[in-house]
Amino acid sequence: MSILSNANSSSTIVGVQWLQNRLKEGAVVVADVRFSPKDPLYGRSAYEAGHLPGAVFVDFKADLTDPPQEHGGRSPLPSAERVAKRFGELGIDRTSTVVVYEDTNGPAASRLWWVLKYIGVEDVKVLDGGYEAWVQADLSVTDVKPEPTVHEWKPDVHEDWVVDVHTVRDVVNGTRKAKLVDSRDASQYLGLESPFDPVAGHIPGAVHLFWKDGLDVDGTWKSSAALAERFGELSKEEELIVYCGSGISATPNILALKEAGYSNVKLYAGSWSDWISYRDNPVATGEE
Repeated sequence: MSILSNANSSSTIVGVQWLQNRLKEGAVVVADVRFSPKDPLYGRSAYEAGHLPGAVFVDFKADLTDPPQEHGGRSPLPSAERVAKRFGELGIDRTSTVVVYEDTNGPAASRLWWVLKYIGVEDVKVLDGGYEAWVQADLSVTDVKPEPTVHEWKPDVHEDWVVDVHTVRDVVNGTRKAKLVDSRDASQYLGLESPFDPVAGHIPGAVHLFWKDGLDVDGTWKSSAALAERFGELSKEEELIVYCGSGISATPNILALKEAGYSNVKLYAGSWSDWISYRDNPVATGEE
C-alpha cells in the first residue's frame, strides 16, 4: 500500500496525501500519540519538538490506560466517561473526523483508534506510516500548539466490543463458540519467553497471528485484499476474540481484521496479563 496514493475514504487507513487535503479543508482533528514504553517522556518531547499542523497531543499512558490492579491486565481500559472528557478537552466529540498517528505504524495509534471508536466517535482514521511518512513526503511540521474548542459530550459505548476473563473461560471450556486470536510474537505465544509477564505461554485454543504480519516489508499497511488473504482461515461468521499481552498490540490486528471485512471482532481488554492473574486458568505452550 502506498502511503502517498492511499485515498480510499472508506478505509480506516489513510495516506499523507489524503490527510493533507483534509487539513486544507479544515475538517479534521489530528491526534499525535507517539509513545515509547522505554521512555515515558518521549511522546510529549517528540510532540513539542515538532508535530503535524494542528495536531493535539494524546498522552498514551495517562489518557488511554488506567493503573493496573490485581486483575484486569497491565494496561486496563480507562472509563468511557474519563476518556470522553479528555478528548472533549482536545476538541473531539462524536461528530469529529479524527486522524491519529504515531512515529510509524504501531500499537499506540491503533489503540487510540480503537478507544475513540469504542466510545462512539464514528469517523476515526489511522495515518499510514505515521509521522515518518509525513516527514518523508517533505510536508511541514510545527511546534505550535493548537487551542482546541472544548466539547462536552456523552460517550456512546460499544459494550459488546469488549470481553472479560469469564467470556474467555467459556470459550476455552467450550460453552461459547468463538475463536481466540493471539497477537503477540511467536516466542511469546509458544511460551519460549515472557519478557513482560511472569508466566509464558498462550490461552488454550488460540491461533497465532502476530500483529506485525499485517504490515508490508516497507512498514506500511498491507492492502485490504492482502489482509483478507492473511486471515483466510478465519470465518467471517465466527466471533473473533483478539488478545495480546495487555490489550494494546491486539488493536492493530483488530484494525487489520476490520480492513479485511471482518465485523464480529472483540477485544479481550485484559489479555494475557489478566488471564494469568487467575491461578486456576489453564496455560498452553507450543503449537496448537
